[in-house]
Amino acid sequence: MRELGLTDTQGILAQPWVRPRRTSAGFGWDRVYVSAQRELPYRESFQGAGSHLVILHLDGPVTVRRGRRGLTEACRVSAGGLFLHPAGLELDVELGDRLNTVHVYVSDATLQATADSGGPVRLKEEVGGTDPLLRQLVLALDGAVRRWEPSGRAYVDQLALMTAAHLARHHSVRRPEAPPRGPAGLSDRQFRAVRELLDERLAEPLSLDDLALATGLSVSQFARRFKARTGCSPHRYLLRLRVERAAGMLRAGTAPIAQVAVDCGFSHQEHLTRVIRAHLGTTPAALRQSR
Repeated sequence: MRELGLTDTQGILAQPWVRPRRTSAGFGWDRVYVSAQRELPYRESFQGAGSHLVILHLDGPVTVRRGRRGLTEACRVSAGGLFLHPAGLELDVELGDRLNTVHVYVSDATLQATADSGGPVRLKEEVGGTDPLLRQLVLALDGAVRRWEPSGRAYVDQLALMTAAHLARHHSVRRPEAPPRGPAGLSDRQFRAVRELLDERLAEPLSLDDLALATGLSVSQFARRFKARTGCSPHRYLLRLRVERAAGMLRAGTAPIAQVAVDCGFSHQEHLTRVIRAHLGTTPAALRQSR
């Protein structure tokens, strides 16, 4: 799929009163587009977009008025409050004061992929509500923009699917049926195919689409069944494999640490050092000296 970008949004971010600080543009993310910015007071009307909009207010309170073909709803939104607008709907909005926000635009294809049955998912129009888990997912996506590493693609895909699934289950007009308890895990054949792909391409950026393709499942089915099989997300499992291979190379080989980092799928030596310290409580240099 192509990268989700500014042209997939309602147009708020392209206005002169918005001062972007960082975005996911150019990262190749095809499920979500993320932007953090300072917004000045404004009133404007926007056409519908192909993506679903989630806005997290980072400060406040601030008065927001919204509607379609007229401002029909007003709310005083505090820091941590959310603004949700579904894809395809026009939007009239007025922001009453300066505000720092994070916008997350979720592709409709990603949202619909989370529905196991019961027809298409339709999101609600909401303003001013709070949702601690959705807030953490938005902040995690913004964190991925701040510290983007190409090797983190599977992590971003997982965050995007979690965000879409949460929206579908907790912010839809008609909630989809709950998935059955105890989902089946990957079969031995499917898991073997994934392991072979991981071993062969451990040094490359791998997306959930790449891994799901090896099993013949949709991305959402793959993510659920992989976790049922292994007890962790594909991103966590991939990161663990990279750490294990790097640790083995450092203990047994003589290749420069920077080369070990590249060979094991890390962006650079500092990235490897950060991950090794977080997972093993040591450093690549210390691992090399321990052989």
